Amino acid sequence: QVQLVESGGGLVQAGGSLRLSCAASGRTFSSYVMGWFRQAPGKEREFVAAKSWGSLRTSYVDSVKGRFTISRDNAKNTVYLQMNSLKPEDTAIYYCAASRGVVSGTANDYDYWGQGTQVTVSS
Repeated sequence: QVQLVESGGGLVQAGGSLRLSCAASGRTFSSYVMGWFRQAPGKEREFVAAKSWGSLRTSYVDSVKGRFTISRDNAKNTVYLQMNSLKPEDTAIYYCAASRGVVSGTANDYDYWGQGTQVTVSS
Protein backbone atom coordinates (compact mmCIF):
# COMPACT_ATOMS: atom_id res chain seq x y z
CA GLN A 1 0.00 0.00 0.00
CA VAL A 2 1.27 3.47 -0.90
CA GLN A 3 -0.13 6.78 0.27
CA LEU A 4 0.72 9.92 -1.66
CA VAL A 5 0.50 13.53 -0.48
CA GLU A 6 1.15 16.41 -2.86
CA SER A 7 2.22 19.92 -1.92
CA GLY A 8 3.65 23.03 -3.51
CA GLY A 9 0.75 24.23 -5.59
CA GLY A 10 -0.36 27.83 -5.65
CA LEU A 11 -0.97 30.94 -7.71
CA VAL A 12 1.80 32.19 -9.98
CA GLN A 13 2.04 34.64 -12.86
CA ALA A 14 2.71 33.45 -16.38
CA GLY A 15 6.42 32.87 -16.87
CA GLY A 16 6.93 31.97 -13.24
CA SER A 17 7.94 28.72 -11.60
CA LEU A 18 6.63 26.28 -9.04
CA ARG A 19 7.95 23.04 -7.63
CA LEU A 20 5.48 20.36 -6.66
CA SER A 21 6.39 17.65 -4.21
CA CYS A 22 4.79 14.29 -3.60
CA ALA A 23 5.65 12.47 -0.41
CA ALA A 24 5.01 8.75 -0.44
CA SER A 25 4.59 6.33 2.42
CA GLY A 26 5.69 2.74 2.16
CA ARG A 27 9.04 1.01 2.17
CA THR A 28 8.84 -0.02 -1.49
CA PHE A 29 8.59 3.48 -2.94
CA SER A 30 11.75 3.03 -4.96
CA SER A 31 10.21 0.15 -6.90
CA TYR A 32 7.29 2.18 -8.24
CA VAL A 33 7.05 4.24 -11.37
CA MET A 34 6.02 7.72 -10.27
CA GLY A 35 3.95 10.00 -12.42
CA TRP A 36 2.27 13.38 -12.49
CA PHE A 37 -1.11 14.02 -14.08
CA ARG A 38 -3.27 17.12 -14.23
CA GLN A 39 -6.92 17.92 -14.68
CA ALA A 40 -8.26 21.28 -15.74
CA PRO A 41 -11.91 22.24 -15.21
CA GLY A 42 -14.15 20.53 -17.72
CA LYS A 43 -11.31 18.46 -19.14
CA GLU A 44 -10.13 14.89 -18.76
CA ARG A 45 -7.16 13.98 -16.63
CA GLU A 46 -3.97 14.43 -18.64
CA PHE A 47 -0.58 12.79 -18.32
CA VAL A 48 2.25 15.22 -17.56
CA ALA A 49 5.40 13.26 -16.71
CA ALA A 50 6.64 9.98 -15.27
CA LYS A 51 9.92 8.50 -14.11
CA SER A 52 10.91 4.89 -13.53
CA TRP A 53 12.16 3.68 -10.19
CA GLY A 54 15.80 3.75 -11.17
CA SER A 55 15.34 6.99 -13.12
CA LEU A 56 16.42 5.10 -16.22
CA ARG A 57 13.35 6.17 -18.13
CA THR A 58 11.48 9.46 -18.14
CA SER A 59 8.51 10.54 -20.21
CA TYR A 60 6.81 13.90 -20.71
CA VAL A 61 3.78 15.10 -22.56
CA ASP A 62 4.88 17.26 -25.49
CA SER A 63 3.30 20.43 -24.11
CA VAL A 64 5.64 20.52 -21.09
CA LYS A 65 8.89 19.31 -22.64
CA GLY A 66 11.68 21.77 -21.97
CA ARG A 67 9.68 23.49 -19.22
CA PHE A 68 8.92 20.79 -16.64
CA THR A 69 11.32 18.37 -14.99
CA ILE A 70 10.37 15.32 -12.97
CA SER A 71 12.82 14.01 -10.42
CA ARG A 72 12.76 11.66 -7.50
CA ASP A 73 14.65 11.10 -4.30
CA ASN A 74 14.16 7.50 -3.29
CA ALA A 75 15.91 8.05 0.02
CA LYS A 76 13.27 10.64 0.92
CA ASN A 77 10.36 8.79 -0.72
CA THR A 78 9.60 11.95 -2.65
CA VAL A 79 9.00 12.83 -6.27
CA TYR A 80 9.14 16.38 -7.58
CA LEU A 81 7.83 18.29 -10.54
CA GLN A 82 9.77 21.45 -11.30
CA MET A 83 7.63 23.68 -13.49
CA ASN A 84 9.24 26.62 -15.24
CA SER A 85 7.94 29.11 -17.80
CA LEU A 86 4.40 28.43 -16.65
CA LYS A 87 1.51 29.30 -18.92
CA PRO A 88 -2.16 29.95 -18.15
CA GLU A 89 -2.99 26.67 -19.89
CA ASP A 90 -0.98 24.85 -17.21
CA THR A 91 -3.70 25.76 -14.71
CA ALA A 92 -5.09 22.53 -13.26
CA ILE A 93 -5.19 20.26 -10.28
CA TYR A 94 -1.97 18.26 -10.33
CA TYR A 95 -2.00 14.67 -9.11
CA CYS A 96 0.84 12.41 -8.13
CA ALA A 97 0.46 8.72 -8.96
CA ALA A 98 2.37 5.48 -8.43
CA SER A 99 2.46 2.43 -10.65
CA ARG A 100 3.80 -1.07 -10.13
CA GLY A 101 4.22 -1.36 -13.89
CA VAL A 102 6.29 0.46 -16.46
CA VAL A 103 6.44 4.14 -17.37
CA SER A 104 3.07 4.95 -18.89
CA GLY A 105 0.98 7.93 -19.87
CA THR A 106 -2.27 6.11 -19.17
CA ALA A 107 -4.02 6.93 -15.91
CA ASN A 108 -5.49 3.43 -15.61
CA ASP A 109 -1.97 1.99 -15.37
CA TYR A 110 -1.42 3.74 -12.04
CA ASP A 111 -2.39 2.04 -8.81
CA TYR A 112 -2.24 4.83 -6.23
CA TRP A 113 -3.17 8.49 -6.36
CA GLY A 114 -2.74 11.55 -4.22
CA GLN A 115 -5.50 14.03 -3.47
CA GLY A 116 -4.12 16.68 -5.81
CA THR A 117 -2.76 20.20 -5.48
CA GLN A 118 -4.10 23.25 -7.32
CA VAL A 119 -1.85 25.17 -9.67
CA THR A 120 -3.20 28.44 -11.05
CA VAL A 121 -1.27 30.48 -13.58
CA SER A 122 -2.50 34.01 -14.18
CA SER A 123 -1.92 35.87 -17.43
